[in-house]
Amino acid sequence: MNPSIVGVGTSAFGRFPTARIESLAHTAIVEALDDAALRPGDIDAAYVGSVFGPAGIANRVLAGVGLAGIPVYRIEAACASGTVALHEAQRAVRTGMHRRVLAVGVEQLSVVFDGPIVPEPTDPEGRSGLALPALYALQANRYLAEHGLDPAVLAHIAVKNKFAGSMNERAHLSGAPPSVEQVLASRPIAGPLTLLQCCPMTDGAAAVIVGDGTEGGVPILASSFVSGPAWESGSDEPWSMRTVSAAASAVWEASGRGPDDVDVAEMHDAFTIGEILTTEALGLAEPGMAGRLAAEGVTALGGRLPINPSGGLLSRGHPLGATGLAQAAELVWQLRSQSGRRQVDGARTALLETMGGGAAGVDGNACVVALLGGDR
Repeated sequence: MNPSIVGVGTSAFGRFPTARIESLAHTAIVEALDDAALRPGDIDAAYVGSVFGPAGIANRVLAGVGLAGIPVYRIEAACASGTVALHEAQRAVRTGMHRRVLAVGVEQLSVVFDGPIVPEPTDPEGRSGLALPALYALQANRYLAEHGLDPAVLAHIAVKNKFAGSMNERAHLSGAPPSVEQVLASRPIAGPLTLLQCCPMTDGAAAVIVGDGTEGGVPILASSFVSGPAWESGSDEPWSMRTVSAAASAVWEASGRGPDDVDVAEMHDAFTIGEILTTEALGLAEPGMAGRLAAEGVTALGGRLPINPSGGLLSRGHPLGATGLAQAAELVWQLRSQSGRRQVDGARTALLETMGGGAAGVDGNACVVALLGGDR
């Protein structure tokens, strides 16, 4: 079977500490069902991505929309949880196991953390207080030094993504976009990263329905799921980028396409340096060039290759389990020309990437890369 996305939906993204997590998921699932013109009884199985959701979260959120009695799987793969759910949903359809499968991601970080995500205290990073902003800051310092770049190249990522996010009514941070100077002058978090270069802690949900292609939809040309290999401290590559590159290579090979075929992309930009490194690991830019492409407008809305037209994690927010499926929803809207002021003209082929990390000893927990659409 040739899987395709036949329905997508999301909640609004923000901080909703008084909402029930089931209600966030309900909004996304119902929108996806309506989008696909399907009823709950038409769904054969479901995969639910969530990192910090309560025990039984998968069955809880599905029962709320009448999806009980079907095979239900919960997936936790850090930030890639929702995208792994999508990968498994399309695999179930591609292999003929099921005809229609629902992938859901949901997270309510506002009721779990008062500040940044606390590192696992049993890991060396956790014992030393090396939270994710600090880990990405180390990558940023290395990147700037290796390529002889000014920290302003990082700020351009925040400026373009927050400009896109200002046109996304569902985004957590949808206010007026800042200037490069304002990004650099915002509160220091872990040098050289400042507050406006870090994603917010967000609540929200997203849902995608995968069908067997007989009902149309946006084709899933290829999808690759790679778990991080053992981390080699002597590696010349930045942390987690081997995992991203491996997932991308598998997608290019399976689809017969390459980076030059991509019209629009949604990728993991929890921190500005994350988008830069990922753009290069995916083969969309030469080493040392991703930040410069952003500064030149190439990867901004209106440029040759818009990246994160939703506003990315930096603006839409990062509700861990829901992030990858929110990215997928944005790309489906782009390929259908339903993105309003954020619309990328002529978008026919879209690239999705989400990387989840944080476990000590591995080069990133997991990465999923998928290619959607297909017209050249």
